[in-house]
Amino acid sequence: MLDILRSRYPALLALLAQLLALAVIANLLLLFARFVDWRPSLWQAALAQGALAAALGQWLGLRRWWLALNLAFVPGLLALQSRQWPAWWFLAAFGLLLLINWNSFRERVPLYLSGARTRQQLSQRLSALPPDFRFVDLGCGLGSALVQLARDYPQARLVGVETAPLVFLLAWLRCLRYRHVRVRYRSLWREPLGDYDVVYCFLSPAPMAELWAKARREMRPGSLLVSNSFPVDGIEPEQVIEVGDRRRTRLYCYRPAGPAPALRPAFRATPPPA
Repeated sequence: MLDILRSRYPALLALLAQLLALAVIANLLLLFARFVDWRPSLWQAALAQGALAAALGQWLGLRRWWLALNLAFVPGLLALQSRQWPAWWFLAAFGLLLLINWNSFRERVPLYLSGARTRQQLSQRLSALPPDFRFVDLGCGLGSALVQLARDYPQARLVGVETAPLVFLLAWLRCLRYRHVRVRYRSLWREPLGDYDVVYCFLSPAPMAELWAKARREMRPGSLLVSNSFPVDGIEPEQVIEVGDRRRTRLYCYRPAGPAPALRPAFRATPPPA
């Protein structure tokens, strides 16, 4: 059960860690009030709750970014409350975060943006392909990679899929001017990969094994899978491109279905002797 929650619904585990930490700290405060003269401040209690929630998240097997969220969640709420912001602001902020990070709950993919140097290196890697190659960006974010490739390869057929509503809308608007680009509101798991020459993704470590299995099932021989920053565990890439930016980004290039089969020479009958 824990493995299923950890792989598919990490937000539920993060919420569980928050609630457990809140219950522990609340009981400790009651004990302090009854048996000890020392009274911790609200800030001390909030920081203790955050630290405990992060520790519980690590024990439950959550990824690092969830630990940071668990650590900062209650102290962040306290900081906002201390400024006496209106109540509607919290609802609006939550709604905005949900619209941006909707896919992180189901697909375990936070919003990562490909940097300018990464986009240039990706474009350069694709320069050897036929000019009308087919490309898909799984989780296209704001569409930056699509825009870069649209400018560099006007004959290519480019597709991006995205499920975070606000992010999808911004990417769709950015790509409207390019007639050979399509941005679809669709989960990456529902996008067939068999029609593409290149599949690009900038996801997270969590879904890479599942994506590799999908790519092995659906991608054609000779087609290319490029993963930004996150390799497939246990699989040797065909090529690793060092981007050379401050994040030390790497592009991991794979051939999930193997190389393209060699074309057989056309059969020619031997003419009879004259």
